[in-house]
Amino acid sequence: MKVLLVNPQCADTFWSFKYALRFISRKVANPPLGLLTVSALLPGAWEKRVVDMNGTSLREDDVGWADLVFIGAMDIQRHSVKHVIRMCQKQNKKMVAGGPLFTSEPEEWDMIDFLVLNEAEITLPWFLNDWEQGTPKHLYQTDEFPSLALSPVPDYYLLNLKKYATLSLQYSRGCPFDCEFCDITALFGRKVRTKSAEQVLTELESLYSLGYRGNIFFVDDNFIGNKAKLKRELLPKLIAWTKERNYPFRFNTEASINLADDEELMSLMVQAGFESVFVGIETPEQESLAGCNKMQNTARNMVEDIRKMQRFGLQVSGGFIVGFDQDSPSVFQRQIEFIQQSGIVTAMVGLLNAQKKTKLYQRLKDEERLLDVSSGNNTDFSMNFIPRMNLDFLLDGYRQVLKEIYSYKPYYQRVRHFLRNYKTGLHTRRKMTFANVKALIRSMFVLGVLKQGQFYYWRLFVWTIFHCPENFAEAITLAIYGYHFRKIYSIA
Repeated sequence: MKVLLVNPQCADTFWSFKYALRFISRKVANPPLGLLTVSALLPGAWEKRVVDMNGTSLREDDVGWADLVFIGAMDIQRHSVKHVIRMCQKQNKKMVAGGPLFTSEPEEWDMIDFLVLNEAEITLPWFLNDWEQGTPKHLYQTDEFPSLALSPVPDYYLLNLKKYATLSLQYSRGCPFDCEFCDITALFGRKVRTKSAEQVLTELESLYSLGYRGNIFFVDDNFIGNKAKLKRELLPKLIAWTKERNYPFRFNTEASINLADDEELMSLMVQAGFESVFVGIETPEQESLAGCNKMQNTARNMVEDIRKMQRFGLQVSGGFIVGFDQDSPSVFQRQIEFIQQSGIVTAMVGLLNAQKKTKLYQRLKDEERLLDVSSGNNTDFSMNFIPRMNLDFLLDGYRQVLKEIYSYKPYYQRVRHFLRNYKTGLHTRRKMTFANVKALIRSMFVLGVLKQGQFYYWRLFVWTIFHCPENFAEAITLAIYGYHFRKIYSIA
């Protein structure tokens, strides 16, 4: 069998880092980890190819080569998925599809031959057995959650590693919390399942043996969902492994705000090579947090929590949302003040949207407030439901937040505020590479000469050299990120 695994194109968003990637000559931020895992679950004798449409075009010849075309996708890839389907139908190719998009709405995809949904460690073997017997069904789904001991080492060797700014690895699935707007618990459950430390190290060794050195993103929706196991098993072994190999990787991940409560855990993460963590802040408004059941964020000083993580050596990027039913008219200014005070440079502020499978979606459906399916992009000034707040007022407030936090002066002020508080971590062990030098030179030319805001760029440049030279690379990286954010949001 010849199998083509296709990752459809994502829209340009905050997280695409499209304009920042050009500075380091990379095409894509992250690889399609789900498809690489599915590939490893397929029979070893099958011939496999991966086409990531975010870094290369899907050609007619690619589709023509395959006996089966596997498609993995999220909501934000919906438009590109339809293009892939048309290409396959034109050549009468059988399609197999899975991932959050299809799992959330299987009824919408009758044109796909085989839907292999939920987690592939369970449902893919069922499909493969029926395929071998010549009796494949249209739909394979389950309510069970598999042990991650069944999850194989992803087929990283199928990638052109030079295309990616960061590679990906998964340690756990599931989240102990149950936020109304989030579909993670519906897809993966509230019981946190993890791989063994040995599995994680084997995957890292696979990347190391391929010659990769650089950033690795642990894609867990909440990396610290099982803190005791992390501290007891994975992190001590990861510290020893990475030290023995002279720190070949730099790690980042996602975690809940209660990471700040555990100093031992933060210390172990930094020793292992973690440099940054994404935290879902959502909003400083207590009523809105309670209304969406994000109780882990309530009754705490989140600004101080973030500063604490920064002092331990973890840069914090944050997710923020406006459009909750309980939001007051002052929410926009409060979001701006929170972001500036906390020093969260990479602050993703989006409009609330209701994903299928979430409690929010069901509530809004019952209230007859739903308008459409979510695009999967909560930064494109669209909402798929009728908000309580006047929509025009909400959109004007949202635009004001974006303008205030990403315009030159407040953005560069926030970078300096962060660097003042940021403790130097293992990133000082980074070796200067040709890509780093090229990115620096390009930033000096593009941000320091060609574009507006040259004064702020050079001010940060000089300030960092004199006040925290050990963080110079971080300062330039954040300056480049700011360029991307202003391009995405069309902020002059």
